[in-house]
Amino acid sequence: MNHVHPLASCESENLGEGSRIGAFAHVLSGAHIGSDCMVCDHVFIENDVVVGDRVTVQCGVQLWDGLRIEDDVFIGPNVTFTNTRFPRSKRDTEEFLETVVATGAWIGANATILPGLKIGRNAMVGAGAMVTRSIPPYAIVVGNPARIVGYVNDDASRGDNRSTSTQFPVKKGSIETDVPGVTMHRMHQVKDVRGNLSVGEMSRDIPFEVKRYFLVFDVPSVETRGEHAHRICHQFLICVTGNCSVVADDGAVRREFLLDSPDMGIHLPPGIWGIQYKYSADAVLLVFASEHYDSAEYVRDYDEFLALKRQAAP
Repeated sequence: MNHVHPLASCESENLGEGSRIGAFAHVLSGAHIGSDCMVCDHVFIENDVVVGDRVTVQCGVQLWDGLRIEDDVFIGPNVTFTNTRFPRSKRDTEEFLETVVATGAWIGANATILPGLKIGRNAMVGAGAMVTRSIPPYAIVVGNPARIVGYVNDDASRGDNRSTSTQFPVKKGSIETDVPGVTMHRMHQVKDVRGNLSVGEMSRDIPFEVKRYFLVFDVPSVETRGEHAHRICHQFLICVTGNCSVVADDGAVRREFLLDSPDMGIHLPPGIWGIQYKYSADAVLLVFASEHYDSAEYVRDYDEFLALKRQAAP
């Protein structure tokens, strides 16, 4: 049974079982609110708004036309959503931009979300953040403008909600990580007063036949690269100058690895969602690939990636 506070105005009949509307909240007739939601005091919800199940909307939030909130979302007090880039007084807007807050996302108090964006699954937006672009799944963003500072780690047993860096082996060789199929490698290094040298041999140190390479450089530190998986392509990453962080995710386990030496490498096999971020200003990332470029071979949507992993599971 749902509950509407006597001092609230709920004009909508689309209120799910077990949902609660707090004092001085105002819900317009076209809004859809799912089950077991908590809409706190002084919240305003317009007509073209869809709220999923088990959503919490804290005090002082306005949900404007075009907003889609999926299940298990938390919206902190005084979060500000927008739905047009060019607001004008006393002028009707024919179509509002759609903003999506995906399942499990968390938005901290006083954050501002610009219109037409997507806050990805289980992403975390810090208090007071100004979100000017879409946030990928599991990303943690803070600041103005909001920038990615980490990724949520699903493994609650680690006692931390962020992915954690894993140490590389001290000596030459490779080790398996707890992300299945992902291995870390220490390449051979020769130190000399005339300059140091690091060397690796194809099909020995790099565990596949290389058909392509590319370099990533001059990346602003706030930018994130990757954010995709491959269907058949293997990749081997070396940060030859500077440093950057690599997130590897098989759909069940997510870990973060720091590349900060030209003799360190990481092998990402097919079926691993890969992200590179936290680039230093001088970072140059060298990537060897087992296949020629084929855009159809990429999986760029995280939900599609999870669906493919479920299909492949025994």
